[in-house]
Amino acid sequence: MVYRNKRFTDSGCTVSISMFRGSGGVEEYHVIVLPYESQVKTDQVDCLFDAYEAALAAVDLNHDSSVFKRYFCSDLAGQAPVIQAKNAETNGDDASQCAISLVGQAPGSPAEIALWAYHINDFEAPLEKSERSSVLSVKRSDLTHHWSAGIHAEGGGNSFEQTESVFEQYTNWLDKNQLTLADNVLRTWLFVDDIDKNYGGLVNARRELFCRNGLTPDTHFIASSGIEAKSRDGKNLVSMDAYSLSGLRSDQLKFLAAEDYLSPTHIYGVTFERGTAVSYRDRRHVIISGTASIDKHGEILHQGNVPRQLERTLINIEALLKEAEATFDDMAHFIVYIRNSADFALVSEYMHKRFGGIPTVVVKGPVCRPGWLVEIEGIAIVPADNSNLPRF
Repeated sequence: MVYRNKRFTDSGCTVSISMFRGSGGVEEYHVIVLPYESQVKTDQVDCLFDAYEAALAAVDLNHDSSVFKRYFCSDLAGQAPVIQAKNAETNGDDASQCAISLVGQAPGSPAEIALWAYHINDFEAPLEKSERSSVLSVKRSDLTHHWSAGIHAEGGGNSFEQTESVFEQYTNWLDKNQLTLADNVLRTWLFVDDIDKNYGGLVNARRELFCRNGLTPDTHFIASSGIEAKSRDGKNLVSMDAYSLSGLRSDQLKFLAAEDYLSPTHIYGVTFERGTAVSYRDRRHVIISGTASIDKHGEILHQGNVPRQLERTLINIEALLKEAEATFDDMAHFIVYIRNSADFALVSEYMHKRFGGIPTVVVKGPVCRPGWLVEIEGIAIVPADNSNLPRF
């Protein structure tokens, strides 16, 4: 993994980039852009876009390689129209299609917005991208990667009903494309408005739906983060981003548990995998779900102590990585969620001191249990040599 970090003084933003190049020559980039100077909201959006463009130019990337972008917004209702207009201006042609996720999770002051972007750079041919029903599909030889963003309930209802609606829309799309939750979906992000009030309905609806679709403690679940994010209007209590893969083979997958450190999720009523390793011909992706300070009995550790919770969370993540023959040196990015805004500086400094150049963004996203003050997710990319597996 190669890391680059640059401060763009003209735009008042820092940019952190990770780059992995496999033996087949295909490159993957994770880019995080974060303003470090205060501007009015519209100016900060403009400055973020300017810094992102400059960063792409610095590493010789263009928008044809873009696959997924998530904007972390302090004022989703106010910032979303500006972001959408800027993306339409930048990505006006079909070759520059990209899945766009907009979430109400504020980064730490003075930043009012942050960006995580994912790019694939193939020197042999441009990406073959198509978009249908708000899903970006990227065809790669025998595989097709599908990125869905911003799936939300059509109509009102409580969090149970909205979760049912979100998954019904998604499973209908999967069915139309001859895919299933159990066989093809690798990752979900579930965003909950007022998580302390609405998470229970989400959990119950997801558990029932998973059971109907063959996802049980005896089979497997899906890597996921369930985290608070403010909606634009307060009416969408649950929304979802998701990543699935057509052509996925069962021998490409390994589900990560690290049971000496973490409990199975189902023992406290939730249904997601702690992590999933996906192997390709020349690389392995290690998807780390939202992970917190928990022990092998499912109990919260170090209540009220943010530094100790951070340490334990990272111990748990390290154990998951080890099961996939990965280390922190293979991390492409981290997303860190905190419950209390007062902890931004402490958490940001801790992550910077320990991990230096790894692209990291810290945002306000309360976790599903009030006792958890911090949660971390991310992805690692590891070199591999699997001649019998599909090319990435």
